[in-house]
Amino acid sequence: MYYRKFVSLLVATMFVIGSVGLASAKSVSTVNDRHRLQGIEPLDLAVLIQDDLVSQVSNELGVTREFIKSLPGGSRVMVGYITAGALQVRQPFTSDLDKAAHSLRMPVSSISSAPYNPYVEVLEALKKFQSTGGNAKAVLLVSDGLDTSRGFDSTAAGQTLDLQRVIKEAQRRNVSVFSFYAPSVGLTSRSHLAASYGQSSLNRLADETGGKAFFQGITGFVTFDSYFDRLREALNRQYAKAS
Repeated sequence: MYYRKFVSLLVATMFVIGSVGLASAKSVSTVNDRHRLQGIEPLDLAVLIQDDLVSQVSNELGVTREFIKSLPGGSRVMVGYITAGALQVRQPFTSDLDKAAHSLRMPVSSISSAPYNPYVEVLEALKKFQSTGGNAKAVLLVSDGLDTSRGFDSTAAGQTLDLQRVIKEAQRRNVSVFSFYAPSVGLTSRSHLAASYGQSSLNRLADETGGKAFFQGITGFVTFDSYFDRLREALNRQYAKAS
């Protein structure tokens, strides 16, 4: 009798352990699936980072590298920095995703590196996309989105001449713009109004080019993890391979 009780207890214990292990495996699988691009077409992707963003952006280089390396085979990536003077291309378009990922560097996070406005250099980046080729084309823009070159008021927000030029060029080249909002060390880290204006511009750019703009409120962001989760969902929907 004692032997049968012992065996029953042992079987029950093994069942509980197995169930916990299975639940853990499912949890890990769910996490991994969330970080996977599931059967999408190859992309030509330009990753553009504004150089005067807050230093917290430097903590997100790892997850950004992982995203680049997770793109489907045949994808081509360019990495550039929107900085004072002109667009700094760290890596021209390449199919070597590991090389592109490791070309990322920390932003300078200084007012001295602030661009004239981000859209002048986004326009420059758009012109580097090849006019031919089978890959879908997209931009991942990490920026505060603020252009004060022609004033700072509600009528100018989201309506600047350079933003309109970027939208027109992206539409002409069939490039979808996805954006992550992060504040700069300048105005958008001090003014909620400036942050809302910048986000309004990023949102308009994404809406009119077939992309998505991602925010975590107007005070900044915690991590890029949720941005990338939502970006993957958007890409999986938008660029799914035809069955």
